[in-house]
Amino acid sequence: MGDIAIRVEEIGKKYRIGKAEKYKTLRDTLASAFTAPFLKVGRVLRGEAADDTGPDDEIWALQGISFDVRQGEVIGVIGGNGAGKSTLLKILSRITEPTTGFAEIHGRVGSLLEVGTGFHQELTGRENTYLNGAILGMNKKEIDEKFDEIVAFSEVGKFIDTPVKHYSSGMYLRLAFAVAAHLEPEILIVDEVLAVGDAGFQQKCLGKMGAVAKEGRTVLFVSHNMGAITQLCGRAVQLEKGRLTRSGSAGEVVAAYLSSVAGTELKSSWSDESSNPNGADVQFRSARLLSIDEQPLSIASFNESPLIEIAYEVKVPIRNLSVTCLLYDSMNNLVFESMDTDMPEWNGSVREPDVYRATTKIPSSLLKPGRYQISFAAFVEGVRVFARLDRVLTFDVSGVGCTLQPKRSGIVSPVLDWKVCRFSENGQMV
Repeated sequence: MGDIAIRVEEIGKKYRIGKAEKYKTLRDTLASAFTAPFLKVGRVLRGEAADDTGPDDEIWALQGISFDVRQGEVIGVIGGNGAGKSTLLKILSRITEPTTGFAEIHGRVGSLLEVGTGFHQELTGRENTYLNGAILGMNKKEIDEKFDEIVAFSEVGKFIDTPVKHYSSGMYLRLAFAVAAHLEPEILIVDEVLAVGDAGFQQKCLGKMGAVAKEGRTVLFVSHNMGAITQLCGRAVQLEKGRLTRSGSAGEVVAAYLSSVAGTELKSSWSDESSNPNGADVQFRSARLLSIDEQPLSIASFNESPLIEIAYEVKVPIRNLSVTCLLYDSMNNLVFESMDTDMPEWNGSVREPDVYRATTKIPSSLLKPGRYQISFAAFVEGVRVFARLDRVLTFDVSGVGCTLQPKRSGIVSPVLDWKVCRFSENGQMV
């Protein structure tokens, strides 16, 4: 047990729904305590349940959650919306108490569960930094030593003496994360707040969390970005409807999770009515992302070359028809566009009525780890758009095989073939 940072044992959290809770005065509380036994007896005599809270008035956000996190481990928590991820982190951060079970925390915890968690609206950025440090148990000298680094990371130095109620959400997030990450908690808990930041700040935060982990501190990270999970975490747990359904290496858990939602991410297909509402002359049939051996794929390693497949039907002969693929990153930046008419054999040709299947390969070691979406369109340049499919495919690029630094700039990060020569003092190549 000496190397355990967090121990979660049979944690459950129950909420009451459908009934508004009101604040009670001391008089109300004493009166309720006095009358409760008599009301209970009355319900029993009437043949009603002793407890007026029925199953329909309760919801279990978490049930029977158990796992351990070792010191210095980086663990990802994944699952769909409503799975219980944020509730779990709130319990571990001591914001809310579990209904059943318990959690043991060995170390000082820094939490970032929502923008500005723990910040006082009326205090300045400087004052909130010192307040959060004090809450973590740090003295003024320790905070002074980290203060300049925090401000530099957050990039809000010009506004550090302004009350945080005047900050934008982006400024709030930058300072909140900087404080949580730099005030040296033994355990850093981060929820999906990084989605608020821009792409550069997201990479900056991921880099900082990676650095925190290398220093031997523990990180719990909740994210819907499967690429970030596999890039940062060695292990992951999956929650589903409040229960722990899977635990293991990050790559395996992420792959299993994405396979469980494969109905929307591995393959898309359309009927005549949905894809051809206006009787267009070109109709998309299906689109898929495939592995190199043409198996449905939803997560690709950084050094893997996935295939994009689009199937469509041409109803009448069309000259100069182009089918284009547009790939977007998680921040809605257009990463690239590629057309099948880039191939000389199709440029300027006539496509006769038939069903076509087109595939293209995304080069390996090109896309940064993260989430991407693909759109398609069929058109004749400057004449007519026949069909369009927006964000119809979603996939993740994992950090497996990626040797790049997290702070690498640019929308894409191709690993180019560099030739480096060394020259001796006399100018001769060695």
